[in-house]
Amino acid sequence: MDSLSQKSCSMTKFKPHDGPTFSAQTIFQLLRSSTIDLSNEKRAQADVEKVLTLSGILFQREVRLSPEDVVDFMVHGVAIELKLKGAKKMEIYRQLCRYARHPSVTVLVLASNLSMGLPAVIEGKDAYFVKLGEAWL
Repeated sequence: MDSLSQKSCSMTKFKPHDGPTFSAQTIFQLLRSSTIDLSNEKRAQADVEKVLTLSGILFQREVRLSPEDVVDFMVHGVAIELKLKGAKKMEIYRQLCRYARHPSVTVLVLASNLSMGLPAVIEGKDAYFVKLGEAWL
């Protein structure tokens, strides 16, 4: 077992999700209940990738929505963006607004250890904020 799975990738067991049985709430619950390494964004992304893979959720990494916009993960139209402490909140919000304008994005999920609010709808798309780190408590 590698150090990543030993230290930072424990998770609640979920049934695999695919196609029409998938929901944004599944992603929300999965990320919320997983212990993600928050030491830097690359490690956090690696942990999220592992969590999605172990849960049987099909995803794409680093999806280019436009020349300026690259979302961290895309799952059946759900755009998942990770941001850790140090990121500027208004810049994050503007980034999510740009993502929401893309037709391939149906739902936004911001996963972060920042303390911030997020409206329930951005540019007509449902938006979810997942507070990373709660699973460590």
